[in-house]
Amino acid sequence: MALLAAASVFVTVVMFALSLRKTDDNPIRARVAGLATSRMFEGGQPATSFGERIIGPLFGGVADKAVAMLPQGMLERLKLQLVRAGDPITPAGFMMVRMIAGGALAGLGLSVGVAMRGTLDAKSLALAVVLGGVGAFLPSMWLSSRVRQRQAEIIKSLPDSFDMITTCVEAGLGLDAALTRVAEKVKGAFAEDLSITLREIGMGRNRVEALQDLADHTGVADLTLFVNAIVQAEQLGTSIGQVLRVQSEQMRIRRRQRAEEAANKAPVKMIFPLVLCILPTLFIVIMGPAAIQLYESFSKN
Repeated sequence: MALLAAASVFVTVVMFALSLRKTDDNPIRARVAGLATSRMFEGGQPATSFGERIIGPLFGGVADKAVAMLPQGMLERLKLQLVRAGDPITPAGFMMVRMIAGGALAGLGLSVGVAMRGTLDAKSLALAVVLGGVGAFLPSMWLSSRVRQRQAEIIKSLPDSFDMITTCVEAGLGLDAALTRVAEKVKGAFAEDLSITLREIGMGRNRVEALQDLADHTGVADLTLFVNAIVQAEQLGTSIGQVLRVQSEQMRIRRRQRAEEAANKAPVKMIFPLVLCILPTLFIVIMGPAAIQLYESFSKN
């Protein structure tokens, strides 16, 4: 049983590491990688390791089949979440992680149930099913948490970025040049997404569509309002600088309102640790010596 558990843990770790390997969907990069691989073989050196040549494609095919079995709507939502999280893993890799986590916890639950009861019964199977469901759900929780963290990072950097855009436009730069300057100077998730959008615009994509796609992929309401204001200003022929000035002021107001909201929530969040952790300890420190003295007095009497 111990050897089987160790083998299952080893296989789980290997599959998890391989599932995190991102694949490149760009055909040009794949062609260049293929040429580099052939050149390495011509030089007498192996192009890739055994895991990348044999084990990786094997489990990658299983993950691709799992992705192909998903409904189209669920697959689109998964891709959107991965984009909003910064593309930490491919959809196939994410499905592989879910299967690995679910299978590992299901096997653990089954092993624990059999070890405790000495036989395979319905309760052991139920424990395995429950733990398997929890393991399959944990990667989704991690992905949602990563999306929220990235959106919070974008929201935090938007006011300063919009101020820089407004300053650049009022100084005489065009909107594309101002966005390029922000992408170069500002660090973080918003600068990364903005750089991708600017590359798409440079390759000939419509600026309005690229900016709207940026707002949709980030899922940040403030950025959506900013893009809608720019689109309306271009359609109506109003001044971009004036629109940007108004948007930057509104952004600073919303940032101050969010800070005030967080400050107002702080006392409510402090109630539970105060009541459960601090007050009992304080009560013991203050009343403990008095209780001991009262006990000694009554015991003498």
